[in-house]
Amino acid sequence: MTAELITGISELTTQAAEFAHDDDRLTDAALVIENGRISWIGAAADAPATDTAVDVGGRAVLPGWVDTHTHLVFAGDRAAEFEARMAGQKYAAGGIATTMAATRAASTADLIGNARRLRREAEASGTTFLETKTGYGLDLTSELRSARAAAEVADVVTFLGAHVVPPGLDRREYLDLVTGPMLAAVTPHVDFIDAFCETGAFDVEESREVLLAGRAAGLGLRLHGNQLGFSGGVQLAVELGCASVDHCNHLQPADIDALAGSDTVATLLPACDLSTREPFPPARALLDAGAHIALASNCNPGTSYTGSMPFCVATAVLQMGLTVREAVWAATRGAARAVGREHGPDAVGSLTIGGRADLQVLDAPSVAHLAYRPGVQLCLATWTEGVRAARLRPTF
Repeated sequence: MTAELITGISELTTQAAEFAHDDDRLTDAALVIENGRISWIGAAADAPATDTAVDVGGRAVLPGWVDTHTHLVFAGDRAAEFEARMAGQKYAAGGIATTMAATRAASTADLIGNARRLRREAEASGTTFLETKTGYGLDLTSELRSARAAAEVADVVTFLGAHVVPPGLDRREYLDLVTGPMLAAVTPHVDFIDAFCETGAFDVEESREVLLAGRAAGLGLRLHGNQLGFSGGVQLAVELGCASVDHCNHLQPADIDALAGSDTVATLLPACDLSTREPFPPARALLDAGAHIALASNCNPGTSYTGSMPFCVATAVLQMGLTVREAVWAATRGAARAVGREHGPDAVGSLTIGGRADLQVLDAPSVAHLAYRPGVQLCLATWTEGVRAARLRPTF
């Protein structure tokens, strides 16, 4: 068993502490990777002898990003819709139908190839663990194909048959399809079920029906909620004990209180908010109330065509009132909580003894540079389960 020392770390962010405001950063640090796991962490001067060593030259090391909300299985382009929105047109969920048509027409090979391309883009900016959803097929054959494609590319897969009702279909008949034959077909390939609880998509009772059917099939629960208005999604997510409720742009005090009194993570999607020109979620109020938050990219062709988690972190700091420490936490350990991977042998989003060696090296002395130098590609290298990616800018 080969042991690899990573030393010369100016600042090591482990995320070993239990809360976002706790500072567990180490300076002049080192760590050892063995068999895909972290076996030692400490001062560089005390590092043990190993088979191999990498000196990162006074750079910062932190966990790889955990991106828990993406829609990578799709075909086509919605740049024209984006341009119209930037010219003042209001976003509506109906644009999903455009991607549905392109996705149904694409080959399976093209869907997988595009999803892999997008994952590579995300990995280049430091992502080492990624969730993605179905939801652009919206018939049994296409959703099953999407689920299988997603399982080829992502670490966690979510079934989102309840994205919108396809044009021309009866709502009741489509809900019966989603909660019946479609759910049964995709369940072997997915981990969670989700619904778009929003005006133009599904209301609270329809979303409840979808989530309960998924629970009965053994899937974890997630929900899109309160993106375009006070949809009731947040309250439903808390009521059903969803792992996360995503978007959360429009929150009343009761919604914040409900999240603060629950284990449901509020997953915030700042790149999407910029693209749709929705108000940012009240991230500061959520954290101050004691709610759990995560950051994710929401990479999709309509409202957030980016997998850059550093962009999301910088936006959260510069425009949403989070500290650098809180934003980095939300994009790593907080995000791991949103998919049930915060603790245990397969935990991600933190660097602890015995944990997965998923980490990134920044071309900067501290994580502060993620917001201090927004838009700059700082990720130099990543290790995923102890394996260094053969890409990026190897300067050490």
